[in-house]
Formats: sequence, C-alpha cells, structure tokens
Amino acid sequence: MAKVILFDLDGTLLPMDTEAFIKNYLGHLAPRVASIIDPQEFIKALWAGTEAMMRNLEEEKTNEQVFEETFLKLVKLNKEDIWPTLDEFYSEIFPTLSHLTSPTPLAKKVVEKALEQGYRVALATNPVFPKVAIYERLRWAGIADMPFEVVTVYENSTYTKPHTQYYQAICNRLEIDPTDCIMIGNDKQEDLAASKIGMKTFLVEGHVIDRGEPVYPIDDHGTLEELYEKLTKREGVFREAVEV
Repeated sequence: MAKVILFDLDGTLLPMDTEAFIKNYLGHLAPRVASIIDPQEFIKALWAGTEAMMRNLEEEKTNEQVFEETFLKLVKLNKEDIWPTLDEFYSEIFPTLSHLTSPTPLAKKVVEKALEQGYRVALATNPVFPKVAIYERLRWAGIADMPFEVVTVYENSTYTKPHTQYYQAICNRLEIDPTDCIMIGNDKQEDLAASKIGMKTFLVEGHVIDRGEPVYPIDDHGTLEELYEKLTKREGVFREAVEV
C-alpha cells in the first residue's frame, strides 16, 4: 500500500517546455558574467559541471561540491571571483523568468488532495540547481507553502536522476520502503527509473520527455487534471489508498 508520493517539478507540477526554459535561462545568465569570463566558456563549464553531477555516484560529495570542483577548475577562477555575480542573478533576474512557464492552480490542488488522502509528500526534482532556484520555481507553481518532507536541491543531494541511488536516498531520508512510494513525473527515463527499485509510477502527460531508451514500466498515466481526478476517486495507481 503506497504511503508516500514523490512529485517531480518541471513539466509536472510546473508545466513548461524544459528545453526552451533552459535555453532562455542560459541566455539571461551568460551575459551577466561577461566582465569576468567569456560567456561561451562559461556555458561550456556550466554544462560540464552539470554533467559531472549527473555522473556522480560518490556518496560523500554533494552535487554542489561536485559542480563547484568541476566548474571552477575549468573557468580557472576562485569561487569568490564569480559566485557573488551568480547569487545576484538568482536573487534579481531568475525570479523574472516565470513567464517561461505555465503555472496552473491544479498543482496545488493535486498536492493538497494527496495530503487529504493521507499520503506523505516529497518534491523529487532533479537536484542540479541550487536551493534558491528550485524554491523560486516552487513559488511559481504556487506550492512553496506545501509541507513537502523532502525537497531535493543540489546542496542536500548526492545523486541525480535517473540513478536508483537518488530515489533510494529519498526513501532513506523518509524512512520508507520504495515499494510504499509512487513517483509522479513527466520524464519517461529520469522519473520512471524509480520503478527499478520498486516504486509505482504515474506519467503526467502534456510535457512528456522521452529519449526512447531505456523503457520503463508505466503503472498509470494522465494529464494533471486526470491525476487530480484519480487521486480524488482513488482510482488507478491510487486505488489502494492509505489510511487517513
């Protein structure tokens, strides 16, 4: 019987075209560092740092530490030379990018319904962004005040999707077995990989990301509205409701 629901954020609770968002995000960020480093070199180092986080399986290093080590080595700068500019971007410019997403009241309704049905909830977004950027997107989605027991950000995470270690680490923090969890997301590879350790999965349609391979089982699927309806009626993967 499922007891915990893990929600993805981008493309799931916060509808968006992720590829277009990242392109615009970098388009706003890179010029901010032009007085410090060539913007194209900055972007290359940023992607290299991100890829290092995606590959990392060293439990003793957070994603933040992995990113900083890779990024700073490539840009040949000290952290204090560039981080204040990045912090300024996230506090002043990043909040203005909400127009690149399509927030819906359904996001909050879905999380509230999950809580009403007795589920514990966690926000399982890929932790390759700093806390400030992830919590800003939670505000855009209208769910920053929801009582998520875990929110994965790069400061508090040591793995990323689609590694099973990422999902197991969340379960460890929640002290729950993976078979008691439902992962809800829009990415057929990164989110549905949770099925490898026994989690049930729900694919949110509308902004589905599918790279073709690998293929994982889908226990249930539907739009965000259909997700809300199934939660309300305790249908599909939510048929075995937790005891409230």
